[in-house]
Amino acid sequence: MYSTDAHGWSELLPAREPRPSLMGRHRVPWAVVGAGVTGLASARRLAELHPDEQIILLDARIIGQGASARSSGFAVAVSHFPGGFEAGQMPAYARVNRINQAGLDLLRTQVAAAGFDCQWHEQGLYHTAADRASIEECGHFLRYLETMEIDHTPLSAGDLGARLGTALYQAGVHVQLGALVQPAALVRGLADTLPPNVTLYEQSPILEIAKGAPLTLKLRDGEVCADRLLLATNYEAVKLGFLRRRLAGSTLSGSFTHVLTDEEFSGLGDLSEWGGLSLHSGGATVRLTKDRRICLRNTAEYNGSALLSEQQLAHRQRIHREAFTRRFPNLVHVPFEFAWSGVEGVSRNGTNFFGRQSENIYFAGGYNGSGISRGTAFGTALAEYASGGQSTLIDDCLASAPAAWIPPRPFLDLGASFAIRSRFRHAGQDR
Repeated sequence: MYSTDAHGWSELLPAREPRPSLMGRHRVPWAVVGAGVTGLASARRLAELHPDEQIILLDARIIGQGASARSSGFAVAVSHFPGGFEAGQMPAYARVNRINQAGLDLLRTQVAAAGFDCQWHEQGLYHTAADRASIEECGHFLRYLETMEIDHTPLSAGDLGARLGTALYQAGVHVQLGALVQPAALVRGLADTLPPNVTLYEQSPILEIAKGAPLTLKLRDGEVCADRLLLATNYEAVKLGFLRRRLAGSTLSGSFTHVLTDEEFSGLGDLSEWGGLSLHSGGATVRLTKDRRICLRNTAEYNGSALLSEQQLAHRQRIHREAFTRRFPNLVHVPFEFAWSGVEGVSRNGTNFFGRQSENIYFAGGYNGSGISRGTAFGTALAEYASGGQSTLIDDCLASAPAAWIPPRPFLDLGASFAIRSRFRHAGQDR
């Protein structure tokens, strides 16, 4: 029911002993389902707001194997809105960026306070363009940054080559805000440093939610009765009966090289670590990590909201290799050591989901690829909202546009496949 495998950023970390699965009957004021960045933020904030109350946090998988730990590790502060700049959308642009920045600020504080290592690197993010469509998009992006008075540096092909060590990109921008993380280390660290009134249960999928007072969550070997429930299950909310035909999963894949030798590393640019986001919506996401690996992600498809099989992943890795060689022809001999896939929650119109779904059930999710910072903000705001709070952050999250309707299967499969394939149209050298 909940697809998982051993691949991903967790492979790069030492082994970790999972928390026990939930067994028996439990009665608590609060339950949170989903221990990715949104659920962890919700549980942490609930614990702060209600220090004398117990919170149960449930995850269907082992920590570090869900979607949050399978991202490329970009904590975005400034969103890219594709297409020509629209002056009338400036309030909406500002609202989304306030949410992003709030999440980034929260994460920075939490990581520093807890003192765990997630390779936090806050030196901004690179937005890159290699082909005609993305170079045109770079112009739109620059106008947006200038008009919104966001700190940035336009970069030429020579600038990008000197910094990133690749001659592929013809134009780009360095946005000063934003951070890079090792996403599995981030999720593990946040999970292992939860407040004492939060109890985490791993490998504990919810089979059914029975509404009532209290709500009853039914699991294989037990149940949880809770006064209020916060769902942080992203695209998997559909499995629990929420947001059907409003939220779907897009499956992405990428590869890591081995750790570069001193000689291989010396042939790259001036930076010891960086992350690049393509200005084409179907372009590759590329990182040089702190531990000297190059990470490249450049496929996205509709796969029934499931991870790729070993056979599928091996085929996609050939696509990763082609993109890697275009960017780093001097490293053509460098092998890939790991490959992974992950699922992001997407809506047809790129909106997010936040608020009350039914009596005493609250949900946040659907980040369309920006979940690390935005999910942290949404999870924090959801805990405050469910507790009766009021804030600018809650208002910003509530202002998310309604999600467009997604047709049922088999039209869902056809429509989702078409929409995701359309992202790659004219990607060219950016893929």
